[in-house]
Amino acid sequence: MELLVATRNRNKVREIEALLADTALKVRSYRDFPTAPEVPETGQTFADNATAKAVTLAAYTGLLTIADDSGLEVDALDGRPGVMSARYAGPNATDAENNEKLLAELEGVAEPQRTARFRCAIAIATPEGLIDVVEGACEGRIAAEPRGNEGFGYDPVFVKDDMVKTFAELPLEIKNRVSHRGRALERALMVLEDYLMTRHNRPPTSRAGGGA
Repeated sequence: MELLVATRNRNKVREIEALLADTALKVRSYRDFPTAPEVPETGQTFADNATAKAVTLAAYTGLLTIADDSGLEVDALDGRPGVMSARYAGPNATDAENNEKLLAELEGVAEPQRTARFRCAIAIATPEGLIDVVEGACEGRIAAEPRGNEGFGYDPVFVKDDMVKTFAELPLEIKNRVSHRGRALERALMVLEDYLMTRHNRPPTSRAGGGA
């Protein structure tokens, strides 16, 4: 069965494809539908933005669709950048520019106060409407400087609790097991499994790893 992943971010598609590798779902991406509408991220929460994207793209493509919105919440910055994570340094900011702004705002903040979390919301929708929204989070802290060449976004400055490496220093398979997106996607797969079993009388999909 085809599943649309409603993002143009190649890195997100790569992560989600890896997480879905053991399922019977064939991943399609936003890029397979060049005329699909852009959905502005104007919601107040990650769940709002994910829902808007999933419902709009499912209706447009006629496919079962998942959409995520995710970002970084830093306690010392009162939860910023939050839903503005992708455009923290401006509408067309690069990952490096966003990280530079974040680290500048945290200059002088001691390590114990640099606590943060990645948060992800995934909405699941059919052409008829929303099925559910699930969430995952990963607690950690902000490093003093960027490290690593893997990942994307704020991965070079985020260190998960109980780890010493940033997300950008971890192999993808390890990051997927512990990340906010991996945890949210595991819950999304449970929703998809229930949907396929009850609505289409199909056998359950195999569940990918990701953590509770």
